[in-house]
Amino acid sequence: MPYTSPTTGLTCPKCGGTIAIPEGQVIVQCPFCDLRSVVHGERGLHRYQVACRVTQQQAVNTLYQFLGGNMAIARDVKRKAQVTEAFVAYLPFWMAWGRVMAWIFGEKEVGSGNNRHYEPREVRVVNDMTWNGAACDVGEFGVTQVPVSDQQLEAYNPDSLHRTGLVFEPVGSVSEAQNAANNDFQANIRSQAGLDRISQLFVRTVRPHLGVVYFPLWVLRYQYRGRIFQVVVDGSSGKVLYGKAPGNVLYRAAVLVGGMAAGAFIMVDLPALILSASSRGSNNSFGWVIFVFVIGGGIMYSAFRTFRYGEQYVYRSGPKRLTGPIGGDVGQQIGQVIRVMERFR
Repeated sequence: MPYTSPTTGLTCPKCGGTIAIPEGQVIVQCPFCDLRSVVHGERGLHRYQVACRVTQQQAVNTLYQFLGGNMAIARDVKRKAQVTEAFVAYLPFWMAWGRVMAWIFGEKEVGSGNNRHYEPREVRVVNDMTWNGAACDVGEFGVTQVPVSDQQLEAYNPDSLHRTGLVFEPVGSVSEAQNAANNDFQANIRSQAGLDRISQLFVRTVRPHLGVVYFPLWVLRYQYRGRIFQVVVDGSSGKVLYGKAPGNVLYRAAVLVGGMAAGAFIMVDLPALILSASSRGSNNSFGWVIFVFVIGGGIMYSAFRTFRYGEQYVYRSGPKRLTGPIGGDVGQQIGQVIRVMERFR
């Protein structure tokens, strides 16, 4: 986006027309070609694009690989699916860069049993961090973040984008995007610090930069037994970012039966074996009973959810979270149980 002043307006990057900018307005529309532009400060908000390097045939091939690559998907969908629509959509994503420097003061839990205690720690973190998030409504596409790097970025050229696909313009607030980026940076810092208690946190971002990146997505829709499903493929790398497919009934039933059997054994039989093997019935044995009981319950609940909601298989790229019987993260729950168990030792 060219240099602009909030008082004199900006030049449309598409047709060259002059656009008036009402005070306090972030998104303006060209009166000549209807192109929307995002304005930030006195220099405007930088816009970039990522080239679409995946052909339609490559995207279709990726779709069929996706349909045949998971047991949770119906076995005949790869053979019977018919692609009904395939097009490229350039979606805008907010992207933030910066070198983040942080000083964290807190405590780390060390030792075990009666020797467990907290030691004061001071941690310093210096990292280059990036964050990106959707700058428009992506409910139809299911992609809220994209794997983009600085090496992929090119100068924004609206003419080339409009010639090759649908282009969505950004909406929303720049300040909200910046706040989301800052919150993500702080969450990463807290994770890297590895402290159990944090008393003070000082964060400073050097050379912060915020821009809009237009990212190419192949949107593929296919029909299976009268129903329409959709898969979204990364137009730069060719990987599936989001997809839906009909579920496999036999797989759901097998997971339910196996999960219930394994969970019942862990919840009932294993605690009985632990208690019978302990001659004194010590507190240590009681802690292990609680631990295996929660694990068994989590397995049974996960098996039930797979059966209950497996009629339609949904895939999203990115880190996976396994939910437990009380809706939290199973890993965190197990960690809490272990800490409780350690206190009985």
